[in-house]
Amino acid sequence: MEDRVRVVIAEDSVLLREGLTRLLTDRGHEVVAGVGDGDALIKTVDDLAREDQLPDVVVADVRMPPTHTDEGVRAAVQLRKSHPGVGVLVLSQYVEERYATELLAASSRGVGYLLKDRVAEVREFVDAVVRVAEGGTALDPEVVAQLLGRSRKQDVLAGLTPREREVLGLMAEGRTNSAIARQLVVSDGAVEKHVSNIFLKLGLSPSDGDHRRVLAVLTYLKS
Repeated sequence: MEDRVRVVIAEDSVLLREGLTRLLTDRGHEVVAGVGDGDALIKTVDDLAREDQLPDVVVADVRMPPTHTDEGVRAAVQLRKSHPGVGVLVLSQYVEERYATELLAASSRGVGYLLKDRVAEVREFVDAVVRVAEGGTALDPEVVAQLLGRSRKQDVLAGLTPREREVLGLMAEGRTNSAIARQLVVSDGAVEKHVSNIFLKLGLSPSDGDHRRVLAVLTYLKS
């Protein structure tokens, strides 16, 4: 069982909002509020903060009323500034590079971007919510593929081997070295060597600490 987390859900589809609530509560987590637009999300989190009851994570749709364009992601970016201790996981129907970049550029901790199709994979979705709540990163493989694909066109990855690129993609999804080793059917030591080479080639020093895993992705986004 995952550690219990407190969640606020922002989704204008009542059916999907109730479905997400059920998925999380069935796993033992607490959904403290559900709202249908970006303004309500910000107000709800601000109210909880005043009561010293901040949630661990917010799950928000990228597109919400009134225009159904970027209200959700704008609210998420604002919350990351006003309440940096709250994780933010956004859901989107499609990969929207501009929104993913804006969200990731704000900070390297407690952030996630998943396609809504991923919600159907219950264990993966709930794991992502918990990981973001605990300060980790959860990026959909399709998001990673498109963001890194754009970076390849800019020749940012020229110094990485194909295997290092593959390892970096799995890192950006939030996987641990052990999980990457299982996925690629190699030893933990081999993955550690690839990760060290990636950090070296991207100029990320040991002083950057654990953030280097996310900074590796951010390096591409800012190139």
